[in-house]
Amino acid sequence: MLDLLITGGAVLDGTGAPAYRADIGVKGGRIAAIGLDLGHAGETLDATGSVVAPGFIDIHTHSDFTLLVDGRADSQVCQGVTLEVIGQCGFSCAPFTGEMKPSQLIGFHDAGVEVNWRSFGEYLDRLDAQPLGVNVAAMVGHGAIRQAIKCDSVSPTTPDEMKAMVRLAEQAFEAGAIGFSTGLEYFPGNIAPMEEVVELCQCCARHNRLYATHVRNRDVHYDLGFTEAVATARQSGARLQISHIQPKYGAPRNAMAHTLELLDRARREDVDVAFDIIPHDWNHTSVVSSLPAWAREGGPPGLLARLRDPAQREAMKHNPRPMWRLVAERRFEEILLLRSEAHPELVGLSFSEIGRRRNTEPMEAALDLLEAEGDGLNNVMWTSRGFDDADVRLCLEQAECAVMSDTKALTPRGPLAETIGSLSGYGWVARLLGHYVREERVLTLPEAVRRITSLPAQRLGLTDRGRVHAGAVADLVVFDPARVRDVSSVREPRRHPEGFQHVVLGGVCTLRDGRRTEASPGRVIRAR
Repeated sequence: MLDLLITGGAVLDGTGAPAYRADIGVKGGRIAAIGLDLGHAGETLDATGSVVAPGFIDIHTHSDFTLLVDGRADSQVCQGVTLEVIGQCGFSCAPFTGEMKPSQLIGFHDAGVEVNWRSFGEYLDRLDAQPLGVNVAAMVGHGAIRQAIKCDSVSPTTPDEMKAMVRLAEQAFEAGAIGFSTGLEYFPGNIAPMEEVVELCQCCARHNRLYATHVRNRDVHYDLGFTEAVATARQSGARLQISHIQPKYGAPRNAMAHTLELLDRARREDVDVAFDIIPHDWNHTSVVSSLPAWAREGGPPGLLARLRDPAQREAMKHNPRPMWRLVAERRFEEILLLRSEAHPELVGLSFSEIGRRRNTEPMEAALDLLEAEGDGLNNVMWTSRGFDDADVRLCLEQAECAVMSDTKALTPRGPLAETIGSLSGYGWVARLLGHYVREERVLTLPEAVRRITSLPAQRLGLTDRGRVHAGAVADLVVFDPARVRDVSSVREPRRHPEGFQHVVLGGVCTLRDGRRTEASPGRVIRAR
């Protein structure tokens, strides 16, 4: 007898093919049968009038620490996500040196999590011991590797330091890292020369893992940023995934089309390159990312000391190359506070309004918030509508474009109840399927499902996920395409979407009849 039977649904198998009518039988955590009249099962889920698809794969998230705080991941489960890939933009929770403070870790929350790991393998073991609502694969970040060797030094990397960095990368891949990531707009990636990145990417290529990059620039010098990514992949032989490719405010009007032409030419020259986007025009990042690199030396203690020095504080305000052109142009009415533990009452306000409330100019107010946050200042976030929806649409028209969240897995109860990862965190899948598919018809439903199932699975080298076929892991989602809708907003970002009925993770129901179950059977997936 089957363990689980999903009946009455229209199956989208994840390949982009049209839906077909079939029931799906699950046994031992895998798909055992597909067809009609499959017999009896210990549990039955009714999918009549709905679509059954592979569980959705979020190829780019920043849940590295939040999953340790609370692994239930309701924000992802309730929109059909069964696997997410952490360790992005050069930031991973390991390797981690005892000389660093836990508050420097990506997504740190002061919630009693004991940071008792050092190596990448030890971190994966710690994560795997946590109840998880989703499966998790992890990339190792260039920033974490570099800081494990150099702490927060801005000095050039020596040959011996480079060898030590490569050893850490090798150890991470041997422990199961699914790829390598860089964040070349962020410290310390923004001070790393291309040669350093190429050498680490060569290590990535030797292990046949994916290289994901947040490129060095996506506005004024967008073409240099994307060309560097292609050149790195060409020289190293690494398979390239360009993260959240859409250009930012400040890029010329034709930047997206030009970038796609660059990538098309690279493919003709045998560079394996694809990309992903956020299905939203909101762009978010850390406030410290707009500060000059010299201000970051010495980590949070060093930055806090400089914030208390009037001369250095004033110099920080006039960074000629901030990460956002909106900051350079002082368009603070368009920049909103997204996260501040010290001042949650200001979240959602523009920095122009925050400045008025605090009787100071907006950039001074931003520095005040960093100082108030103390050691956790890296997690002060702001957001803006820095992307162009026309660029999102153009990307979605490209067959190699995956879709992801660029956010954190959260739960609107417990220790993460008040946390916001991004303004699309609770509804990114619903926005793709509801807005861009049903309402705007930018792409078909079968193709949209492919972009968040078999396409990311193929990029990651996962052969038993991302498609509905006999023998595949039984990660499945049942949803009503006519009802799927993102109901989150700037004022209410923690609202679950509508239209998702059932989610199955390895044969276990994590969402049943639209309600989150108590099950969190997720595991860490290690590359081999």
